[in-house]
Amino acid sequence: MQNHSELLAAIAHQAMIDRGLQPDFSPAAEKQLAAIKAAASGDGTHDLREMLWCSIDNDDSRDLDQLTVAEDRGAGKVRIRVAVADVDAVVNRGTPIDDHARTNTTSVYTAAEIFPMLPEKLSTDLTSLNENEDRVAIVIEFDVAADGSAQAGDIYRANVRNKAKLAYNPVGMWLEGKADPPPKVTEVKGLAENLKMQDHTADKIRGLRHLAGALDLQTIETHAVFRDGQVVDLQQQARTNATNLIEDFMIAANGITAKFLASKNLPSLRRVVRSPERWDRIEKIASDLGDHLPPEPDSKALEEFLLRRRKADPLRFPDLSLAIVKAMGPGEYVVELPGETPIGHFGLAVRDYTHSTAPNRRFPDLISHRMIKAALAGTTQPYAENELEALATHCTETEDAANRVERQVRKAAAALLLQSRIGEKFDGVVTGASDKGTWVRVFHPAGVEGKIVHGFEGLDVGDRVNVKLVGVDVHAGHIDFARSHR
Repeated sequence: MQNHSELLAAIAHQAMIDRGLQPDFSPAAEKQLAAIKAAASGDGTHDLREMLWCSIDNDDSRDLDQLTVAEDRGAGKVRIRVAVADVDAVVNRGTPIDDHARTNTTSVYTAAEIFPMLPEKLSTDLTSLNENEDRVAIVIEFDVAADGSAQAGDIYRANVRNKAKLAYNPVGMWLEGKADPPPKVTEVKGLAENLKMQDHTADKIRGLRHLAGALDLQTIETHAVFRDGQVVDLQQQARTNATNLIEDFMIAANGITAKFLASKNLPSLRRVVRSPERWDRIEKIASDLGDHLPPEPDSKALEEFLLRRRKADPLRFPDLSLAIVKAMGPGEYVVELPGETPIGHFGLAVRDYTHSTAPNRRFPDLISHRMIKAALAGTTQPYAENELEALATHCTETEDAANRVERQVRKAAAALLLQSRIGEKFDGVVTGASDKGTWVRVFHPAGVEGKIVHGFEGLDVGDRVNVKLVGVDVHAGHIDFARSHR
């Protein structure tokens, strides 16, 4: 019997090469890696090792980029600190490992193999904020008022120690009152109370963002389930209070970073989502559902529409979310020079936003850290403006390439799962419609997307259809459907 895991790993490796990404580290990078040791604390850092730091991530995550902790400041104010791995402390600019990271700009996560931006000895050990290990970190702190607004912020280097490595699902279930606290939470004195403070604070931050028009989208993310080397299912990844908590704190921390660099009169690599490319299509989706949106892009009106639809049809809300995401257009990296008006992030309803909280797996975050450290040290900025412009374009392009690799392998896994079901019919929603083709995602199995090769005329994003599976190509990651009229 064909081993699906091995086949998918081979497909992923070739897909990396085809998309211009490097699946393997060079001999020079391996030689550099052998000589690297854990970073020393450095002069002038704060010692925050006694604080109740913890990490919350996926169950199988080993590259821990950030820790969080809350401090009650009285009068309804809470200070949030986010400690982020100081990768730059051990990976110098222009070295072979840095060159590899600069080429790929991101870790690529596929069903059968992970292609880390940094060697695993770093991303899962020396630059990972592992449990019960002293680490040097970039700390981003900010105060959250009773209304959820992030107030005065600061950034500095500090020594930290992760008191508990936690996972999203068990922490989320506990915070939602659906399960007992995970053992590690009860073993560390005061951690349970601190996590509840973090949860309540994140709720306030999120509530204020949604009042400003942040979009409450819910797309379906799945991963392949293997048994004895075979793909046997696609499992949906659920959102919980814990995933929301980390997301809210990272958005706030990235905003503080953007403002910090601007205050130091430095350029920054911003993450932006412009006003939707196809607002007319979003208007039509709302109209087809008996609702109304204004003729010009309006994030608050769109968020109110989404809230109404989530309440009216929660089962199909993820499919509506995906249609909206497709019509909005992709995010991108741009350089903001001192004094320029920020483009902002339409979906998050924030004006100042960069990436700075995941340097083990994203190169833009490492760029931000190097700019931060130059500001703290009062030295010359490490990247010239024209170099930042080129990096912004490159990071946008390689992110797209990485997404395509991950999507191809997800489709290959789905094709393996469906290859024995040719001729069966499925209900789904159109997720793409252009000159390149028309695409549908079926409701079951969750997350399966394919091309409508027959009967696609007149279909557009958000339309619901019934389709028949007519073919699969595992190596290409193709799943072909024909429109069915039952």
